[in-house]
Amino acid sequence: MADRIKNKGFLFTSESVSEGHPDKMCDQISDAILDAHLALDPESRVACETLAKGGMIVIAGEITSKGRVSYTDVAREVILEIGYNDSASGFNGNKCTTIVALEPQSPDISIGVTEGEGLHKEQGAGDQGMMFGYACDETPELMPFPIQMAHNLVSYLAKIRKGGEASFIKPDSKSQVTVDYQDERPVRVSSVVISTQHSREVKNETLRETVVDGVIRAVIPAQYLDRNTIYHVNPTGRFEIGGPQGDCGLTGRKIIVDTYGGMGRHGGGAFSGKDPSKVDRSGAYMARYVAKNIVAAKLARRCEVQVSYVIGVAEPVSVAVNTFGTGVIEDAELAQVVRDLFDLRPKSIIQTLDLRRPIYRKTSTYGHFGRTPENGFFTWEMTDRVDELRTAAERV
Repeated sequence: MADRIKNKGFLFTSESVSEGHPDKMCDQISDAILDAHLALDPESRVACETLAKGGMIVIAGEITSKGRVSYTDVAREVILEIGYNDSASGFNGNKCTTIVALEPQSPDISIGVTEGEGLHKEQGAGDQGMMFGYACDETPELMPFPIQMAHNLVSYLAKIRKGGEASFIKPDSKSQVTVDYQDERPVRVSSVVISTQHSREVKNETLRETVVDGVIRAVIPAQYLDRNTIYHVNPTGRFEIGGPQGDCGLTGRKIIVDTYGGMGRHGGGAFSGKDPSKVDRSGAYMARYVAKNIVAAKLARRCEVQVSYVIGVAEPVSVAVNTFGTGVIEDAELAQVVRDLFDLRPKSIIQTLDLRRPIYRKTSTYGHFGRTPENGFFTWEMTDRVDELRTAAERV
């Protein structure tokens, strides 16, 4: 009976949003400001939040840096690159009002992450909290199939918009993919939702044909689509008003889109706008790095890694590994292997993944994970610890 329950089929859904979604626009502005500071001062401490509504951008938070940055110029550049260059599209980067409310980092926080200061002289975590990393063998990227497909759909939609193949598509869009799992493996796509902002003159039939044939069928492998797959394209019937004109945007409001589409757990901390001394970001990146290497080493088909920290303290207070019954050794033994092989102190994470560089704008769209680790970007996606993990597991 237990085996029958375990192997019973189920549906799982994940969503993604485009770079023109108002929340994602704010993530990009916050990360572009972070990059601008890191380019001038790699030791910058940045916690930057952005809000967008109507024709206004609000940039707030705490920044301590030797670099001087024009926040208005950075924000406008991001907005225009996305494609918001006139009010009819939902926002105009040439004319928007920018309000800046930034202060230096609190000295009470600073002493906890500065070596030689605070109760603990080693560089500690920038805050308390728990972070999760996840990997599985459902895709070549070692990501859950639903979120990887959802990302690929909105990314491809942006590609044909910017390339001119579908000029009637506007920047704001969302995707949702529901996958049928049997014996815990994805076997087919049950339904796909694409909601995309569009020009007033385009007909629904043209939009649907472009999205279904030109995007969905081009992105999702054919073996996962069948005659029973349901396609929803702009299910309200109209999506002309988009961007911050249609919906308020805010940094850090798409944390499940940013990670594993709900398949893996989330500690609650957002990533964008935070420098790597914030373990919300660097700890989550390191946990993904560990989990991905474990799956790449074939020590498990699914792996979730949790690390947790105390503000001002370097060593994590806990490290847990869950392979959901797919591991080749016990989870507790694998957790000890992780502790032995990976230095999970904040300073070491920053050094291991080379995180004090202006690499973050690219992470703020289409997921922080499941990306190609090229040209020094997405270093947490590397699988360079596979041999060490296999050797250590064999000794257990």
